[in-house]
Amino acid sequence: MTTSNPFSYFLTFLFLICFWVSIQISYAQKTKKLKADDYTEILQLYFTYPIVLDSGDGEAFADLFTEDGAFGDKVIGRQALIEFATREPRNIRHAPLTPLIVPTETGAKGIVVNLFVDVSESPAQITRISQYTDTLVKTSKGWKFKSRVNGTADLRDPKSTLYQEIN
Repeated sequence: MTTSNPFSYFLTFLFLICFWVSIQISYAQKTKKLKADDYTEILQLYFTYPIVLDSGDGEAFADLFTEDGAFGDKVIGRQALIEFATREPRNIRHAPLTPLIVPTETGAKGIVVNLFVDVSESPAQITRISQYTDTLVKTSKGWKFKSRVNGTADLRDPKSTLYQEIN
């Protein structure tokens, strides 16, 4: 008959604990997390966007992007962003809903549904619903849009790109 060695149980337990801790550390290193201040600053970026765009302030609009930032695939770089914001129709107001922000290895990814409101009519009319898919980076001047892509959002279809893009 063999007797159990309490020390071997202890070593086995210690090994399992070390193994579990190493897995947790590995997962934590792969999963980047944003701090509360990061989320707050990113939300400020999102809520400033429609104000400066709708006002036609091209400089302030371009300040929301990195120097090489892009809106879609045609508006790239600071000067192009300034020109875009100053020629945008003045009768349209952008009304973003709450963005979904997910950390990435290089910063964050965001998706937000946006309502386009035509204020030239009375009463004002929602003329379009779209989604922005964003790449966000933290710079020495705070969080900025690296790229912003505007696409149609089909809110009736739960399998639309709105729900697919974030994964």
